[in-house]
Amino acid sequence: MIAITEAVSGWHMTQTGGARRLGVTQPRLNDLLRGRVGKFSLDALVALAARAGLAVHLEITLAA
Repeated sequence: MIAITEAVSGWHMTQTGGARRLGVTQPRLNDLLRGRVGKFSLDALVALAARAGLAVHLEITLAA
């Protein structure tokens, strides 16, 4: 979520423009930018990251 927020901030555009670029509504982007993580599934965040031009890597290991 932080990486997506940083990418969107780097575009230097309005929330409406950023939302359009990500394929979501402006209120949905506002939820993301405000850190409302409970409103997003992991799948949704991975999809948004991809649309923002980010690569996602998931590593699963045994607990210590």
